[in-house]
Amino acid sequence: MAPAGPEEAAGASGKHYVCGLCAAFTNIAVTFPIQKVLFRQQLHGLRARDAVRQLRRDGLRTLYRGILPPLLQKTTTLALMFGLYEDFSALLLSQARAPELLTRSVAAALAGTTEAVLTPFERVQTLLQDHRHHDKFTNTYQAFKVLKAYGVREYYRGLVPILLRNGPSNVLFFGLRGPIKQCLPEATSHSSHLVNDFICGGLLGAVLGFLFFPINVVKTRMQAQIGGEFQSFPKVLAKIWLERDRKVIHLFRGAHLNYHRSVLSWGIINATYEFLLKLL
Repeated sequence: MAPAGPEEAAGASGKHYVCGLCAAFTNIAVTFPIQKVLFRQQLHGLRARDAVRQLRRDGLRTLYRGILPPLLQKTTTLALMFGLYEDFSALLLSQARAPELLTRSVAAALAGTTEAVLTPFERVQTLLQDHRHHDKFTNTYQAFKVLKAYGVREYYRGLVPILLRNGPSNVLFFGLRGPIKQCLPEATSHSSHLVNDFICGGLLGAVLGFLFFPINVVKTRMQAQIGGEFQSFPKVLAKIWLERDRKVIHLFRGAHLNYHRSVLSWGIINATYEFLLKLL
């Protein structure tokens, strides 16, 4: 068989970006309300029922308020995550003589690090979901405009926890996705493949979400601030640690909801991505 030409190779690479984008869109549309409850728990340390009660008070009209930044951020992020992983893997495998596992791990870490360029979208999403800022701005454009007055650096507040989260979680996700699917019962139909991909993605997403949950708690606290001192990751973590009675379990407040959301979210992402990949 003749090797693929440049145009064919570019098309094969491009479909990973398209599939990642579509998978993210499907996921955000379904799970955004759950994410808002989780956000309130991370930021204020609320119990799930109190966070839900707070959202009810805000009203149905604000339920999907703030969806544009995660929609833009997640669709682009997952397009980059899957697409760059494949591109970096192909590049490194053709150039490096290292073991494939190491090469693919480096590719996953590079893809995760590159995703961090989209931090401003995650930053604005945090501000729009925080009810304390409801009177300052009502949409994505206004939030970006407010941050502009503080300089470019303000858009990237919370970058360090994002970098600490993205690289390692990508390495684990791409490294374990194949082995976990191989442990599941053999798929003999399109629907069973879909179920296996959902289980594989959901399980991985839930475990990784739990593992990196405290990092996300720190990220949320850092990004909820507008202006003022840029506090270091250890300093913010120490402050939260004291506020939550120096108990590790309190750093994981909201983790149970995050676990269930991640099962659904990453199950949808992985199943949709693999389904579209076969379709295209």
